[in-house]
Amino acid sequence: MKRVVVGLSGGVDSSVAAYLLQEQGYEVIGLFMKNWHDDSVTISNECPWLEDSNDALLVAEKLGIPFQTVDLSEQYKEKIVDYMFNEYEKGRTPNPDVLCNREIKFDVFMKIALSLGADYVATGHYCRKGEIENDGNTTFQLLAGKDYNKDQSYFLCQLSQEQLAKSLFPIGELTKPEVREIATKMKLVTAEKKDSQGLCFIGKVRLPDFLQQQLQPKEGLIYEVSADNGIYKQVVPSFDSKEEELIFQSTPILYTPEVGTVVGKHQGAHYFTIGQRKGLNVGGTKEALFIIATNVVTKEIYTGQGHAHPGLFQKALRVQNSEIHWIRNDLKLENGQSMEVMARIRYRQELQKATLYQFETGLYVSFVEPQSAITQGQFVAWNIKDELVGSGVIS
Repeated sequence: MKRVVVGLSGGVDSSVAAYLLQEQGYEVIGLFMKNWHDDSVTISNECPWLEDSNDALLVAEKLGIPFQTVDLSEQYKEKIVDYMFNEYEKGRTPNPDVLCNREIKFDVFMKIALSLGADYVATGHYCRKGEIENDGNTTFQLLAGKDYNKDQSYFLCQLSQEQLAKSLFPIGELTKPEVREIATKMKLVTAEKKDSQGLCFIGKVRLPDFLQQQLQPKEGLIYEVSADNGIYKQVVPSFDSKEEELIFQSTPILYTPEVGTVVGKHQGAHYFTIGQRKGLNVGGTKEALFIIATNVVTKEIYTGQGHAHPGLFQKALRVQNSEIHWIRNDLKLENGQSMEVMARIRYRQELQKATLYQFETGLYVSFVEPQSAITQGQFVAWNIKDELVGSGVIS
């Protein structure tokens, strides 16, 4: 009998994942990850991890499976939280959920599970795993979940073949309503529980509060740039090569105070991200102000009115060679090669038609339609049909 360790989070998805594995004849062990101790940054007075671990325990008891809690807060702080602060300080916007899966769930946690004699680790992610034969070797595929509204393959875009080989996603073929139905039928305590919000495994955290605890305020000015500004009407030069054109298209506009009007003050450019419209506390404009650029060195934030402001849009982005990640190594591009894909730059975004171009200067993702709020530090992931084949950090 194969042994599976399930990451029981105290939510309905992982609860049903554990039940389904049991039904499939696996020996199932439930493990709850405690990733955070500092309750001073959580929103509510309830202690989220305590409530979640209690629910996970009740589910394990109901299913009659062994259960224990593992404390990964030290590794979480080092690999996720410290990295996040470091990125925000540089003016980039990291994605803690993608990192948490790569560094914690499918690395630290997986090693613990394997040390308990597990053959696999399972989670409640809405995605599927496929297998194909390549020259006599098995290659694993990361496929979108059947519930398109809930597909979470993007959050797993940094997994490796080794990690996928040892992973199971039992609810990938189901929709959310079907998962809730199973939980209700089994009288699991998590059946009606709302989906968790906030940082991966920390719980309900106000990110600005969290950042302000660790990053010192640095006051600066907020500028508004008019959509009619000449900076958006510059003549596009002619290019000698596709690479030159992509370098031009993926380089963000460098804003200076001369192009804008001062509309307010902020407490730190590193607390804000491209495309954000809340938290600026600047009123009196006809349309909402959106952040189009931040500069942590000069302490400037540049904004534009409305979600159609030209400063929000870009046709291409670049991924540094050191930050390209192929799940499907057999599809990896060599210098000078290109590939048509469907890509997204954030979770829940509709997949967009794009072409990948690999050059010595990096990998470029060129979109058919200009994309809004391409943000440094976030992940771009690319698909072929419903298979996520690679990803990278936007630079």
